[in-house]
Amino acid sequence: MQRLNAHVKSEKIPSYLINLDPACANVPFSANIDIRDSLNYKDVMKQYSLGPNGGIITALNIFSASFSEVMKIVDKRAPSKKYMFIDTPGQIEVFNWSASGTIVTQSFANTYPTCYIYVVDTPRSANPITFMSNMLYACSLLYKSRLPLIIVFSKTDILNHSFIIDWMSDYELFEEALQAANDTYMSNFTQSMGFMLEEFYKNLTCVGVSSVTGEGIDDLLNAMKDSVEEYKSGYKADLEEMIAEKERKEEERKLEDLARYRRDRDVVIDVNAESEEDKAFKKLMSQM
Repeated sequence: MQRLNAHVKSEKIPSYLINLDPACANVPFSANIDIRDSLNYKDVMKQYSLGPNGGIITALNIFSASFSEVMKIVDKRAPSKKYMFIDTPGQIEVFNWSASGTIVTQSFANTYPTCYIYVVDTPRSANPITFMSNMLYACSLLYKSRLPLIIVFSKTDILNHSFIIDWMSDYELFEEALQAANDTYMSNFTQSMGFMLEEFYKNLTCVGVSSVTGEGIDDLLNAMKDSVEEYKSGYKADLEEMIAEKERKEEERKLEDLARYRRDRDVVIDVNAESEEDKAFKKLMSQM
């Protein structure tokens, strides 16, 4: 995020940055909106007797409860900005599988072209098992959010990510690397998962980036531009279809309610209506 911020500023690209990590001690970029300005992470932990992850989730939940106010600010700034970057907590399960993460994601995705950027540590992913763990996380992000996903392999100044691209395009190369690592139960499991995810790899957009040298930042921005069309044809199209279906069902419900009201009204009228026999009987009684 720091490198992205430096790049857009140097290129004078109007951007808006939001920090949603309440536990970050030092944010190395100037955030326009910072969750830490509203909540003290340590106070939340102390008040609710929580651990680190529980404190982060609770802080995010409290913040997201009034996220509509954040979106009002964003909506005012959006017309003058080309990009909006949202930095989330590093623990993927804290954001991806929490109610607050869903609220934040949908708030943006329902209004603006949105994509996920999942950052993978390249040197650590030289271990095939660690790499597979990252791919499973990426898979969960993609299928839960249904948003375009860009996988960024970081620290390419230390280790180029080309070997990972080879693993993803050639299963046999990944299998060889896995066998060279060790022959354990986890290796066998990883081997099976690698075979299953071959099709998943074909739809992934991958970019190598170095936050030290800035290499790959332009490729990342280009990938973000390309993701707009994927967003429109995928998430946005599904959203519009879902809204249309909801409106159709609502219209059907209204028609059913109207028909039910008319039936009930007719019954009431029939019950209260005086028959010819009743009228004749009343007339006869009045003459007696």
